[in-house]
Amino acid sequence: MPAGLANHDLVQAAWDGLDAAKVWDAHAHLVGTGDSGSGVEVNPEMNSLLNPGQYARRLFFLNAGCAHDAEGSVDLAYIERIHNLMDGMRAGTKLLLFAFERTYGEDGRPDAARTGFHVPDGYARDTARKHAKYFEWAASIHPYRPDCVQALEKAKAEGARAVKWLPAAMGMDPASPRCDRFFAALARLDVPLITHAGLERAVSGADVQEYGNPLRLRRALDAGARVVVAHCASMGQDRDIDQGGVKGNGGPLVDSFSLFERLMGDARYERTLFGDLSAMTQVNRAGPAMAKVVEREDWHPRLLNGSDYPLPGVMPIFSVDYLVSLGLVQPAAAGILKQIRSHNPILFDFVLKRHLRSGGKALSRAVFETRSFFQR
Repeated sequence: MPAGLANHDLVQAAWDGLDAAKVWDAHAHLVGTGDSGSGVEVNPEMNSLLNPGQYARRLFFLNAGCAHDAEGSVDLAYIERIHNLMDGMRAGTKLLLFAFERTYGEDGRPDAARTGFHVPDGYARDTARKHAKYFEWAASIHPYRPDCVQALEKAKAEGARAVKWLPAAMGMDPASPRCDRFFAALARLDVPLITHAGLERAVSGADVQEYGNPLRLRRALDAGARVVVAHCASMGQDRDIDQGGVKGNGGPLVDSFSLFERLMGDARYERTLFGDLSAMTQVNRAGPAMAKVVEREDWHPRLLNGSDYPLPGVMPIFSVDYLVSLGLVQPAAAGILKQIRSHNPILFDFVLKRHLRSGGKALSRAVFETRSFFQR
């Protein structure tokens, strides 16, 4: 990135008042093909033009991470690109890299046909250890696994800062009693669960969208586990199962974000329920939810910033001009933000969110200084 851009007043202002050593990007993905012996697995459908949707998803992720499709070097190219981007941040800043669990069936066995991709815990762990200047890591463990508690204990002992779930793709129902032993272990070990909620489009798999209903996370919260709702459930609709009759499986369709908002307003969960801001500035998410998150200063101590890297590098899903039209970004900042994005999507995401405004308010420093959440 040109020095004039790297040192621009807009960038410098984004760091004002922050301790870079406390700034951990709480939502970033490991992507690859397994060509380095990493153990990463990719569903064959994502490599076939006979499945254009899946094929396009794979190319979007790899292109956004500047790994492209160079046979034999994809895994390493992806990591080196993140190094390059992190060197454009202030020293001390880190990324929390996610492992990604397989889909499992009700029988507790892996379901290869419905697994979009798999990033092993060991690969995330080893990458973070090898590049400790840049990375921390989060495990991904399916609660239907017979050894899920043992796997969690092992991950905790090996330095995992959190567990990542994507229920709609991985095929786990957060409201199922089958998760109880895992939730109890999360609470006992004080390992936070970062779990997607709302509509899921980025990753294929089991495709059980109702598993992303924010209200289904009450079971984990009632068990005392700390739960981070990824993206603050800011896209799609879910059944209001609180209005779902005796069995609680019906109810009207309402915005998923409104259900997240309901949980945030529940005094029982003030110390255990959190949200992350990953992907919330995308075109398909930005709007009332993003504005409310900025304006709700009482929520800020319970919000964590994350970039959802590599998604900020996927060109079609972000529009600075759209954010300007919503009044979330000042027009004078638009040109510089676009230039930053063309060089460094992680820095772009950070600077953009530091300059969001709504109702005369901005996101507080607590949203960005997330290290203490994971190292308490």
